[in-house]
This record gives sequence, C-alpha cells and structure tokens, in this order.
Amino acid sequence: MAKLVVIGAKLKCSQGLAPSTLSVLPRRAKADDTMLVATIDDFTPFVHIAPFGMCKTQANPQVAAATAAAMGTLTPMPCQPVVTAPWSPGAPNATVDGAKALTDDSNCTCAWTGKIEITDAGSAIDVKT
Repeated sequence: MAKLVVIGAKLKCSQGLAPSTLSVLPRRAKADDTMLVATIDDFTPFVHIAPFGMCKTQANPQVAAATAAAMGTLTPMPCQPVVTAPWSPGAPNATVDGAKALTDDSNCTCAWTGKIEITDAGSAIDVKT
C-alpha cells in the first residue's frame, strides 16, 4: 500500500549526486495540523523540487561541455532540474484541491534523463492505489 507524500518528503534523482526534498505550497489541505499533502502537480523545479547537488549525465549540456573541456573525463556540474510533466501515477482515489494526491510509488523525469523518485514520503498515511 502506498503512502501519501507530504512537505519535506525525501527525493532522489538517478543522475544527481545528493538527495533533495519536496516543498508543498501552503494552499494545500493538511494531513494533520502540520503536514501539507503533495499532489501530482507539485513538480516545478526550484519551487517544489530542489536541486540534487551535482548532475552527472552528459545529457545535461553543462555536464557535456565540462566533460569535453576535461578531455572526456566526466565532470559533474550543479544540478538544475528540468521537470516538465507531473508526477505519475499518484493516488487514483484521493485528491487534494482537485488534483490527485501524490503517493510514494510515484516518480517524474528530468529532461536530462534523471528519474526522480520518493525515498521517504514523510508520512505514515496509507492510501489505496
């Protein structure tokens, strides 16, 4: 059974070198008095998804240029996530402010080929998926 994702959830990117966290704007319904529940629409880089330290994929033009300048030695560059589509799949039967609630079995993709996953939902609230 999946868990609802709340503000402060822990994230990882397959091309990033550090973990990240999820931010949720205060307009969202609360799971309790302190936890803001995320939706599949909470995917905006730098607003909802913080950078993952350094990026290691040459699909990222900055990494490709730095690697070329280093004569082919992989040279990670600061992560600047480019996420253009919502999290998927989300909770089919739970909504927040009209959008599917985000569950810890969801993921999204960075344009630089990184798969972004939730490693800690930040809540223990189970939801049927």
